[in-house]
Amino acid sequence: MVKAIFDTRAESGYDDDIIRQYHFPNRYLAIAKEAVGDWIIYREPRRSGGRSGYVAAAKLDRIEPAPDSLGFSYARVSGFLPFDVVVPLRRESGFYEKLLSFVEKPSLLGARLQGKSVRLISDDEFADIVLAGLTSTLDPNNAIRLELDGSYVDQDTMTLITAPHGEQERRIVEMLVNRKIREASFRRNVIDAYESTCAVTRLKLVNGGGKAEVQAAHIWPVGEGGPDVVQNGIALSATVHWLFDRHLISLTDDYGLLVSHNKVPSELRSLFEGQLELIHLPKDPLKRPHIPYVQRHRAAYAG
Repeated sequence: MVKAIFDTRAESGYDDDIIRQYHFPNRYLAIAKEAVGDWIIYREPRRSGGRSGYVAAAKLDRIEPAPDSLGFSYARVSGFLPFDVVVPLRRESGFYEKLLSFVEKPSLLGARLQGKSVRLISDDEFADIVLAGLTSTLDPNNAIRLELDGSYVDQDTMTLITAPHGEQERRIVEMLVNRKIREASFRRNVIDAYESTCAVTRLKLVNGGGKAEVQAAHIWPVGEGGPDVVQNGIALSATVHWLFDRHLISLTDDYGLLVSHNKVPSELRSLFEGQLELIHLPKDPLKRPHIPYVQRHRAAYAG
C-alpha cells in the first residue's frame, strides 16, 4: 500500500462524487491499485475554476470497473475529510510533492503534471499536506472553541494533538480516523458557515474562549454513513439539536422548518415562532444543506 494524489475538478466530465467515488480512465489503474487500502489526497487544478491546491483526504477502499464506461474505473472511498484551508502546491521551503521540485517556473507546472492526474506520494509528503490542511483544527488557540481541550478529549486524542511535528507525522492516519478530531473539523466548518448562529432560533451566543453555544448537528448521522462535510451539517442550539436528532423537527426542500406539534412539548414551541418559512442559512450557497441529506432526514420525520 502507498498513498496517492487524485486530481479532481468540477467540470471534468467524469462521474465524480469525491465523498464516495472517483471516476478515472484505466491508464491510471495500475497506479491507483497500489493505493488501495491506504489514503489519498484530492487536489484541484486551477483550470475550470479549481481552487489550485490540495483540498481533502479520504481512504481508498477498493477499485471497481465502471459498468457503463468501457476503459474506466471507480475508486470507492470512505472517511472523506475536507481540509480547513486549500493547501497550495508550494510552501516557503518548496513544493510538498518532490515530483514538482525541478519545476523552475509556475507556468510549467501544468506540463509537469500532464498525464499524472493519479500519482503516488510518500508518507512524509502526505503527512505534511494533511497537517497543513488541518492547521486551524489543530491550532491550540482553537482548542476550546472546537472542543479539543482537556475537558472534552481523552488522553490518546490529546497525545495526537500535542505531539511534536516529527512524531505527529507517524500518527497522521490515526488523526484522520479519530472521532474527536473529525468532529472538531466538522464543528469549525459548520459553526463558521452559520456565523455561530442557531439556524432555527437565530440566537448567537459566544462564551469564553470564543466558543459558540450552538452545536454542529449532522443531518445524515455519521453512524448511518453520513459524511463530515459542511453540507451535511446545521448549527443548532442544544435543545433544538435534541429535537432534530429525534426527528421531531425537520426541513423542507426550500429550507422551511417542519415541527411535529403533536410531539414537541408545548413549552418548547416558542422556539419556533416566526421560523417556519426559512431557517437561518450560510451566506455561501455552496455550504447550505445538501437536499438529498435533508430528504433522508425528513423521511424519518415524526410529523
